[in-house]
Amino acid sequence: MAGKAARDSCGVGQTHMTTRVAAASGHEYAPGRNPAGGTMREYMQMLRAQGQLLEVHREVSPKHELAAVTQAVQRSSGKALLFHRVTGTNLSVLTNIYGSRERLAQILSIDPADFCRQWNNLVTLAPPVADPLPVLSRSAYDLIDCRLSDLPLITYAEHDGAPYFTSAMFLAREPETGVPNLSFHRSMYISDEELRCRLAPRHHLTLYHEKAEKMGQPLEAAMLIGPPPAAFLSAAAPIPYEADELELAAKLQRKPLPLRPCRHVNLLVPDSTEIVIEGRFLPNERRPEGPFGEFMGYYTPVGPNAVFEVLGVTRRADAVFHSINCGSPEEVLTLELSIAANIYQRVSAVLPGILDVTCQPFVLHTVIKIRQQYEGHARQVLLAVLGSEPTWAKVITVVDEDVDIYDMNDVMWAILTRSRVDRDTMIIPDTPTFYRDPHKDHWGRMAIDATAPFARREEFVRKRIPGADAIDLQAYLAKP
Repeated sequence: MAGKAARDSCGVGQTHMTTRVAAASGHEYAPGRNPAGGTMREYMQMLRAQGQLLEVHREVSPKHELAAVTQAVQRSSGKALLFHRVTGTNLSVLTNIYGSRERLAQILSIDPADFCRQWNNLVTLAPPVADPLPVLSRSAYDLIDCRLSDLPLITYAEHDGAPYFTSAMFLAREPETGVPNLSFHRSMYISDEELRCRLAPRHHLTLYHEKAEKMGQPLEAAMLIGPPPAAFLSAAAPIPYEADELELAAKLQRKPLPLRPCRHVNLLVPDSTEIVIEGRFLPNERRPEGPFGEFMGYYTPVGPNAVFEVLGVTRRADAVFHSINCGSPEEVLTLELSIAANIYQRVSAVLPGILDVTCQPFVLHTVIKIRQQYEGHARQVLLAVLGSEPTWAKVITVVDEDVDIYDMNDVMWAILTRSRVDRDTMIIPDTPTFYRDPHKDHWGRMAIDATAPFARREEFVRKRIPGADAIDLQAYLAKP
C-alpha cells in the first residue's frame, strides 16, 4: 500500500492491478458529498472545527523534537497536529492529518467499517467527472519562489543520515505514453540543488527512470507537498499501470481538479498544492543515500540511489508543510488499506463470502473475514490470497463473520479457540515475500484457518450478554 503508488521506506507499497473486478460484488456506487472540500488546507480547517486538530505554538526543533512530539500525539490521541513555529523556517508544519482510518473514510465520504468494498467501488464504479483536469492560465493562489533550505528540514530518527522529505508525492510522466504517475519516495536533503531518492526495484517511477535512461534522457518530475487529499489518496489506489491518477483524484473528490503548469519542467500539477519542488532525475547517476529509519522500524543502510536535481521550488505565500513520521499510522495506514483493498478485490472475484480484509497489526499480516459457505471454504481463501498477493501477505489469517478483524485481541481469540495448530496452519517454506529482502529475512509464509469447523458451527456460537453494548455507565454511576 496499490496501483501505481509506491511508498518505499516511507509509505505506500506498490502492487499491480490489471483488471477491475469490484463490480463482481454486486454493489453499486452511491455518490455523496465530499467533506474534504478539495484542498488539504480546507480539510485541515475542517478538522480544526471538529476538534481533531491540535496546535503547538511553542517553538520546536526540526531535528528529532518535531518527530518526537508527533509520535507522542499519535500514541495518545491520534489527532492531527499543526506546529506553528519550527526552527529554521517560516512555515508551519502539519502532520498526522491522514493518521486514522476514520479520517481517510471521511475524506471519501464512505463508512470506515466498509472500507474495502466502498474504496473499490469509488475507484472502479464512480462516474467520471466532466472536464476533470482543467488547466489554469494563472494560479488561483499567490505563489512565490524559494529555496529548498527555506522549507522545514526535518530529521526524524536518531541515526538518519540527514533531513528527509517524507510526505512529498512525486508526479512524473511515463516516457512513452505520457500518462502521469503519482508515487511516494523518501528524499534525502543534500543541498538546495540536490536530493537523493530511494527508487526501489519494480516501482513505476523506477521503471520510468530506467526507460528515460535508456533514451539517454533525464526524467522530469515534480514533488508535491500538501496536494489535495484526493490526490494523496489516488496515489494509493489499486488501478492499472496505464491509468491516469490525476483523473482518478478528480473522480474521488467528485469535481474537477484544476492544474497549473510548472515553471521549470513540462508538467502540470494540482493548483492548490502547498509546495512544489521541480526537477529531474539524472540518467545513469547513483549516489550514496541513507541511513534512514524506515517503515518497518529499522534503519536501511547507506546505498546508491537516484539523484534528483532541483531546478526550482514554488510555494503558496502562506504554505503549510506536510510531514509524515515514517512507520507511523499516517504512513502505514494508506499502505495497509491499499493492500487490503487489492486482496479483497482479487479474492472476491473468484470466491464467495468475502466480507472484509485488513492488514493488522502490521502490513505483512492479512486478516480476512468470511461467511463460510461450505467445508474447506476458509482453506480456499487462504490459497487464493497466497496466489494473488505474493509480496505483502507473509502471514494470512481467515476468521468468521463474528470476529472483529480490527481488534487483534479478537483475532488472536479466534486463533486460540477455533484453530487446531497442527491441522489448520500451513507453512510454505523457502518462499519470498517482501521484495526488498536481500538476506531472506521475510522468506517463508504462514496461513492460518481460524474459522469454526463448518459442520459444528453451532457449537462455536459466541456468548453474548443482552443489552451490554447499549449500557450508559454514566447513568448507573451517577450519584443519586
